[in-house]
Amino acid sequence: MSYQNISFPKGTRFLVTGAAGFIGSNIVEALLKKGIKVRGLDNFSTGKKNNIEEFLKNDNFEFIEGDIRNFEICLEACNGVDFVLHQAALGSVPRSMREPLIYEDNNIKGTANVFEAARISGVKRVVYASSSSVYGDSSVLPKVEGEEGELLSPYALTKKVNEEYGRLYTKQYELECIGLRYFNVFGRRQDPDSQYAAVIPKFIKSLKSGIQVEIYGDGEQSRDFTYIDNVIEANLKSCLAPKEACGKAYNVAFGERFTVNQMYELMCAELGLVSKAKYAEPRSGDIKHSLASLENIKKSINYDPSWSFTDGFREAIVWYKNNI
Repeated sequence: MSYQNISFPKGTRFLVTGAAGFIGSNIVEALLKKGIKVRGLDNFSTGKKNNIEEFLKNDNFEFIEGDIRNFEICLEACNGVDFVLHQAALGSVPRSMREPLIYEDNNIKGTANVFEAARISGVKRVVYASSSSVYGDSSVLPKVEGEEGELLSPYALTKKVNEEYGRLYTKQYELECIGLRYFNVFGRRQDPDSQYAAVIPKFIKSLKSGIQVEIYGDGEQSRDFTYIDNVIEANLKSCLAPKEACGKAYNVAFGERFTVNQMYELMCAELGLVSKAKYAEPRSGDIKHSLASLENIKKSINYDPSWSFTDGFREAIVWYKNNI
């Protein structure tokens, strides 16, 4: 794993928001394995308590149950912290199409609270989760930062606003901020049970349960599926990147794309199953194709992802076999 050799000065403290979620809990685990002190913040709206149970036994881990929409909680969480890795947010494009106001409240107000609390508390840097959804209806491949299209969902809008706040806080308030545009992250601890579950764990659970998988559209939509360990690397390296890298957002992916149909075929092969999927109407707000250019993040933060989709996929399948 290319993040294993990353080190921080002794006594460095991290805050991970959304610490009980899929991405947040994996970041917490990686930091604790390095002997780093970590404070976690989560309100369990989508995160799971069992994701952090093992960490609670670690003397280097402190947990605050609280909501980023509460500014006082954000101040408490940021106190004495060097770096904030801000993962807390509501995901799901489809849900945002139905409930736009709660996305405004959580993803925009909540993130603004985190930035402001970090500024007041003297945090060195905030690394925050953005999304490939900010590319909207742009048909250009690969996706290059600065060449975005029209936004297609309230979720995408909230992430774009987060990026503008990150730019503003860097330029006007001297709080160093780096945004990471995640491309279809998958891996261990990703929840298959949510109504808005990501496609990979949702498909795996259906197959293991003998339920026919439903694919939206014709299945020829393509994604730059990104294994969780690449995301951990991007977060940790962003903390150590030169100051000149701040105030911007970068693609986080592996830089290859597979169609949903190809992913499903590989999944069936890895599980040793033969199962024909059924196809449904495409979902509104979804983009058709996604592929990341990694030129800027490689240059600015020395990102060098080591996990291809197929390698990460096989690791994820093993985890899901044992945990679903």
